[in-house]
Amino acid sequence: MPSLTLVIGNKNYSSWSLRPWLLLRQAGIPFEEVRIPLYAPGSTEELAAWSPSGKVPALHDGDLRVWDSLAICEYLNERFPDKQLWPADAAARAVARAVSAEMHAGFSALREHMSMNIRARRPGQGRTPECLADVARILAIWTECRARFAAGGDFLFGRFGIADAMYAPVVLRFQTYGVALEGAARDYAAAVLALPALQEWVADGVAETERIAAFERDE
Repeated sequence: MPSLTLVIGNKNYSSWSLRPWLLLRQAGIPFEEVRIPLYAPGSTEELAAWSPSGKVPALHDGDLRVWDSLAICEYLNERFPDKQLWPADAAARAVARAVSAEMHAGFSALREHMSMNIRARRPGQGRTPECLADVARILAIWTECRARFAAGGDFLFGRFGIADAMYAPVVLRFQTYGVALEGAARDYAAAVLALPALQEWVADGVAETERIAAFERDE
């Protein structure tokens, strides 16, 4: 039985849950999944039993609990050094950490106006000036990282790693909202969407029956 348990929310909506889940799956690290539908009766109490913050995701490794997506990814990198979840090169690793932290802490307009909803298709929606500025910054990150660090691989730093897990929900958001992609950004998004692990997550999200009104307001 796997020693790791990852607590997640709804796959259709929870971008934060997707990040460590995808990293674990793609790295081939065994884990048990516990899914707690968010904003459902009893979910607050159930989340509190699993996560000190009362939020998802949360990783359990024996008696240890880690309850932040980027902290979980950092822990997995230390726990499984052979998986090389950060780039081996120091310069590439520094940039990968920087763009991952930027994703973790920023892009508030994108989160507000292009929330993750795998089942939905909303082309043209969410295009506030602030959101478009976030989109432009993300596309610049993808293009620059691909140009500088991705020789020999399909992802931001060549092989799939933590930075890609952090940006995978954005790829799904761009698909939902019909964001036009070109060149390196288009090719990168296609590589992420082609991952069997991501396709598994998407299929599970589509099959979910829960609907959270706050994330369906544009329909």
